[in-house]
Amino acid sequence: MSTVSSPPEETLASVVIVDYGLGNLRSVTRGLERAGADVEITDDPAAFHDADGVVLPGVGAFREGVENADPLREDLLEVAESGTPLFGICLGMQMLLTTSEEGETDGESAVQGLDLIPGTNVRFAEGQKVPHMGWNELEVEREHPLVEGVDGNYAYFVHSYYAAPDDEHAVVATTEYGREFPSIVANEAGNVFGTQFHPEKSGETGLRILQNFVEICAEE
Repeated sequence: MSTVSSPPEETLASVVIVDYGLGNLRSVTRGLERAGADVEITDDPAAFHDADGVVLPGVGAFREGVENADPLREDLLEVAESGTPLFGICLGMQMLLTTSEEGETDGESAVQGLDLIPGTNVRFAEGQKVPHMGWNELEVEREHPLVEGVDGNYAYFVHSYYAAPDDEHAVVATTEYGREFPSIVANEAGNVFGTQFHPEKSGETGLRILQNFVEICAEE
C-alpha cells in the first residue's frame, strides 16, 4: 500500500511516512508538504531506505502500535542504523523507547518497543488529569537541529504516558504538566528523535519543527 502526495513547489527532501495502521497520516503529510518535503505514505520497506527521512506517526495504545509495526521492526532498525533521520510523533515517539507501563497497568505482559532510545514510558501520577490535553510550553534543554527556533514556544499535546529515557542526555526539551517531563527526545547519534506533542497540530511552532526536520533530511 502506497500513497504519493503532490510534490510541493520547492522540494527539499523526500520523506516517507510509515503506514502501519495508526496515526494522523493526512495531517502529518500536509504539514511536511508545507515544510518543503516530497511525501510518500507507505508500508513498503524499500521506500524507507530510498527516502531522505522517515516519520513514524502514531495515535493510540503502545501495545497496539508495537504489534501493528512489528512486521516492519527490522526495517525501522536498519533505517536508524544507516543514519537516516527517523522521527517519531506522539505514540511513534514512545515506540522508539524500550517498553511502556501501559500494558502493565492493563494487566497485560510488557511488549518491547524499538529500543532505539533506551527507557520506559510511564503514566502521569495518580490524581493527575489524563490525558494531558492542550497547549504547553517547550523548554529546550540542549542543542539539536530539530529544536532550532522553538525554545519557549507552545505545542499541542494529547497523551497519558510520557517518556523516561535511561540517559538524561536523551532529553532534548521538557514540558511542565504537574511535573516536568521530556517532550522531545533523541538518541546519542542524533538521527533518531521524537516529539510527544503533535507538530502537525501545533501551528507555527509545529511547522518550524517540521521545517527543521526536513532540513535535517536534506543535509543527509
